[in-house]
Amino acid sequence: MATFELNKPVETAVPKVEVTVDINNPLPIGVHRFQLIVEDEAGNPSAPSFIDVVVRDTKLPTAVIDAVKPIEAGNSFELSGERSSDVPPGKIVKYIWTMVPSLDRPVIVNPNIGDVIIRDPITP
Repeated sequence: MATFELNKPVETAVPKVEVTVDINNPLPIGVHRFQLIVEDEAGNPSAPSFIDVVVRDTKLPTAVIDAVKPIEAGNSFELSGERSSDVPPGKIVKYIWTMVPSLDRPVIVNPNIGDVIIRDPITP
């Protein structure tokens, strides 16, 4: 196990090393370059070899929406996404609000003709 710092070599006698990540100070999301130079018993160093490691966030955040219920007809109301969360150290940086068809009401596909088709509003 080794904690890496930028431009500070870590020497080992074995061909593998674990890059130890501190949960309070993780590698930022993005590309990080590592270098390896090996040395033989005579002290001769190799040319450097490089690898780019991509750190990414693949854990999905959880959206939670709250509203005052019921809403009086004709009144404005507020929706809240305050209880939404992401797995640390991730942060919610954008809330995308969309009014979508209700599951218990038909979706009017062609209002000019008056056709009413009931379909799953999630599936186009």
